[in-house]
Amino acid sequence: MRVVVVGLEFGAEFVPIYSDHPGVTSTGIADLRADLAARVAGRFGVGSVYPDLDAVLADPAVDAVHLVTGLTAHADQVVRALRAGKHVACTVPMALTMGDLARIVAARRAAGTNYMMMETAVYTREFLWARDLAAAGALGRVSYARGTHFQDMTGWPPYWRGLPPMYYATHAVAPILALLGTRATAVRALGGGRLDPAHEGAYGNPFPVQSALIEVAGQDAVVEVTRSLFQLARSYTESFSIYGDRQAIEWPQLEGAGEHPVLFTLGEPDGEGRGRPVTATRVEVPDRADLLPEPIRKYTREFTHAGDGAGPAAGTVGHRSFVQGGGHGGSHPHLVHEFVSSVLAGRAPFVDDLTAANWTATGLAAHESALRGGERVQVPDFD
Repeated sequence: MRVVVVGLEFGAEFVPIYSDHPGVTSTGIADLRADLAARVAGRFGVGSVYPDLDAVLADPAVDAVHLVTGLTAHADQVVRALRAGKHVACTVPMALTMGDLARIVAARRAAGTNYMMMETAVYTREFLWARDLAAAGALGRVSYARGTHFQDMTGWPPYWRGLPPMYYATHAVAPILALLGTRATAVRALGGGRLDPAHEGAYGNPFPVQSALIEVAGQDAVVEVTRSLFQLARSYTESFSIYGDRQAIEWPQLEGAGEHPVLFTLGEPDGEGRGRPVTATRVEVPDRADLLPEPIRKYTREFTHAGDGAGPAAGTVGHRSFVQGGGHGGSHPHLVHEFVSSVLAGRAPFVDDLTAANWTATGLAAHESALRGGERVQVPDFD
């Protein structure tokens, strides 16, 4: 298949992965910034460079596009690409309104092509490890899980100002719902604090942080999700923890500090004292490059990519190498492989349009609930 990556700051990370994937015959790039596109093309030897998305969609030789663009553009760009007959991968979130989620689902059905939301949180090493434990029954019956995403967005592009935190909650929502193998059905949420005037934007959102309790289909587990964008003294983390009646997993407290997740195991009563014993073990999570074709296995880990000129998003010249691979817990090559494999096999990807709509709508419903002071809000069924 022939793929074009659209949006080349973060998107540049994916260009060499597509180029090295054995199911991809050619990789193109597109960006409104011609100088950036030229640098990325030179770095990775890309021959097909497009000035914008319109040019990509007009090319019948292009089978698929991977959109790595601003979140306010996702809905319109995805619908346009689907209507042009392309397979579409898109970074999170799927859209910013319930109406746009429904519009994408309808466009995908009409097109008959694939849509995949490129949710990194369900392809990290930690998630893949937790998934295997859950599938083996090691966790037992899960009654509680939580997801958190703390990130200060001060100084980011203007469309981030005032964004409701739950509009960008899929990194916290997705791993929990995926591990439970279910979908969200309703949400109760509250907002915390008040945005400073400097952080207010066009969304009418007053909250720097929001926290939600999520009801899920077919299970009695409770799911808690917290998301912040501003005014919270906490370093960056995208994390999940899940608690069963046999074992439980907790995410490391600090990102990038060399910590490992904790696996708790509930023991049997020993007949002495109160409570059951619990052991806690830090586990070095295995890398799952073995799940990937050999040419792209290296991208689960950081390595130095050598070459002439500047890095893909650098503004200087003269750097002969840059750090490549390993992003978001090694998830990037897994995302590429799932998207490409799903298209070539003629099947839906794991994070298809219905799954992505539910994960995204959970956050949208949570914001609506927070504005209503914690009222219960249904998550629409897009099926």
